[in-house]
Amino acid sequence: MENTFKDTWETYVKSWKVTDAEDKHELFKQCLDTDCQYNDPQTLIKGWDKLLAYMQEFHLQIPGGYFVTTYYLAHSNKSIARWEMRNTDMLLGEGISYAEYNTDGKLTSMTGFFEPPQE
Repeated sequence: MENTFKDTWETYVKSWKVTDAEDKHELFKQCLDTDCQYNDPQTLIKGWDKLLAYMQEFHLQIPGGYFVTTYYLAHSNKSIARWEMRNTDMLLGEGISYAEYNTDGKLTSMTGFFEPPQE
């Protein structure tokens, strides 16, 4: 496999930071299965188009928001990652993600665990 799971994971993390839809799409090609599923306490979505829309909404709610992986561990086509959500280097939140990869090393499922914002 050309990329390690960690490389794939970090490309996915980078896709959350970029704001241009075409740039996100190029990153998706590198790291995501086209039928990938994303799940967190606020949503369950499938596919690139819905994930792209969700990421764009994230940037509307948290301009300049991005994620930094602080711990990563993988085996058997699965991984866990601890991460921080930041905005101009200010810590906004923390969470953990569980992911699964296909035989090509692309992400098929990403599940984020974090405390949802209080309304």
